[in-house]
Amino acid sequence: MKKLKRPKIPLYIIATLLFGLKTYVVYRMFGMEIENSMQELILLINPFVSAFLVFALSVWFNKHSRQMKFIRYMALIGSLLVYANLVFYRQFSDFITIPQLFMGSNMSDLGSSILTLLQPYDILLFADLVIIWYLSKKRQETMTVDYPKSGKMFAMAMSLVLLAGNFFLAEMERPQLFTRGFDREYLVKNVGLLNYHVYDIVQHSKTESQRVFADGNELPEIQEYIDENVKVYENSEEMHGVAEDKNVIFISAESIQSFVINNNVNGEEVTPFLNSLTQDEDTYYFENFYEQTGQGNTSDSEFLVENSLYPLSRGAVFFTHGGNEYQGIPEIIDDEGYHTAVLHANNKSFWNRDGMYNSLGVDKFYGEKAYEVTPENSAGWGLKDKPFFEQSIPYLNSMEQPFYSKFITLTNHFPFDLPEKDASIERYDSSSSTLNGYFPAVRYMDEAIEDFFGQLKDAGLYEDSVIVIMGDHIGISANHNKAMAQYLGKEEITPYDQVQLQRVPLFIHIPGHGEGEVKSKIAGQIDMKPTMLNMLGIEQPENGIYFGNDLFAEERKDYIALRNGDFVSDNYISTSGVCYNRETGEPVEQSTSEEGSSDANGESQSQPASPCAPIQKKVDKELGYSDDIIYGDLLRFMDFEDEEGKEEEENN
Repeated sequence: MKKLKRPKIPLYIIATLLFGLKTYVVYRMFGMEIENSMQELILLINPFVSAFLVFALSVWFNKHSRQMKFIRYMALIGSLLVYANLVFYRQFSDFITIPQLFMGSNMSDLGSSILTLLQPYDILLFADLVIIWYLSKKRQETMTVDYPKSGKMFAMAMSLVLLAGNFFLAEMERPQLFTRGFDREYLVKNVGLLNYHVYDIVQHSKTESQRVFADGNELPEIQEYIDENVKVYENSEEMHGVAEDKNVIFISAESIQSFVINNNVNGEEVTPFLNSLTQDEDTYYFENFYEQTGQGNTSDSEFLVENSLYPLSRGAVFFTHGGNEYQGIPEIIDDEGYHTAVLHANNKSFWNRDGMYNSLGVDKFYGEKAYEVTPENSAGWGLKDKPFFEQSIPYLNSMEQPFYSKFITLTNHFPFDLPEKDASIERYDSSSSTLNGYFPAVRYMDEAIEDFFGQLKDAGLYEDSVIVIMGDHIGISANHNKAMAQYLGKEEITPYDQVQLQRVPLFIHIPGHGEGEVKSKIAGQIDMKPTMLNMLGIEQPENGIYFGNDLFAEERKDYIALRNGDFVSDNYISTSGVCYNRETGEPVEQSTSEEGSSDANGESQSQPASPCAPIQKKVDKELGYSDDIIYGDLLRFMDFEDEEGKEEEENN
């Protein structure tokens, strides 16, 4: 009796199951929030759909060895891609984009930070790769398939049907998903990590072509929007020229968030000096000031401050569009006799600062080589803040006045590994070593800034300067929410809370002013440029492009757009598709709108409408216009000098 052959399972099916399961496990490690059973179903199936789409291509190779090699290397590439996103997500609660892959020159500076994100159990995530390689090498003959052309076409058709089904469910769960591509978590949850990266490649190619085809015809529409929605609000007359001819010393305070201000840890104040500034008669403190950065972190905050344009949703504009034409603060105030400088004890190529500073018109960049950096005075990312400020005083003394000088601190940077000898308060005790180390690092920066104030006084620079201290971006990501909830005394950190944690401190200190106060109006980094120029008594060009308002103006826009498309308004916070009451944090019930669809008789039908919807339209339009300006390099088509010349002729 002839022995029947046992039916075999081809390797591409096994690889699909193993890789799909591994990817789903990683999804869970991302900690993405699942809101309903449909989202759970989509999250479960999309990694298998994506894996089948890739591995099924192996059936088109007739040679068995090539089939096996294709599956092996696709599994390797896929595993590295998934793991790279996991490590990236642990720090930034975000996914890698194509522009970030071009920022590889930053990796040498990120070494110690990356190592803290690796976990010993991560090795288990490559177990499927070991199995696939073993089977492809040792069981090649039983793992391959010899399909006729019809079988190959069937495998391809099946993968496309599964993909279409995935997209159909995603569209049901999140209509117009691909129109909000800056919400990367929604994309990954609904179409999968692999398809997200394909989408990202398409978007990158599309945006890269925008500059080539831009001709300036896009500007009138943008200018009209700004005239009607931004410039309609007048600058503060009371604060106009309050800092005229004074030096501006701008401190970009690394990773500090507002939750530490006037707060304690282990019974001690976290920031005693900054706390004192909130009550200082010469200081304005903005308690509802939000960071609006994207993937560019500190460089994005710099871009916001100098240009009053939004950073990009993908990558860092400093890297991807550092050679564009801009009209930042340094270029504008240079015409008024200001000397401009940036001081940052890191190498000039990090975040492409040397290239971008040239585009912004910065006169001088004091980088790592301008400082004496030794193992004794450095920690983490480089020169510690206290010696940084101390060594910077001679440079300030040598600058022609008035000057505009920006200081970018380093010590309070992830992973917040401050040497014990520099810590003046105890670490917090929670499950997050990142949050635990955050408090001593923040305190060290607070002490460094206090020392700097004293050094400015000793150097005779204090009285004739305006000192601005601004948090650049958050330091504690959503991955530490459990520990953060413990510290804040909450049961959990909700999406509403997560937005509120994007508040960073802003202090504007004017020695001798005597009218300082705490400002509660919502504001953001987009507002810094018009505020600074108004304080200096410098007018922006009539045809200037900017999206922020003067922080001291009586009337301003009633919302702040965040880079991911969320927003904060006077009354609402919109995030994760939910509209919250800003004061209570409770979701707001939708009202009934008459602007709905039509029934069979053509009559209007009312539909539920969120009170956040009208503002959301403005936010999406504003972010889109800013992206168009950057991707198209549209400011190269504007003649600001001619406009200024006309104004001078009219004044004469």
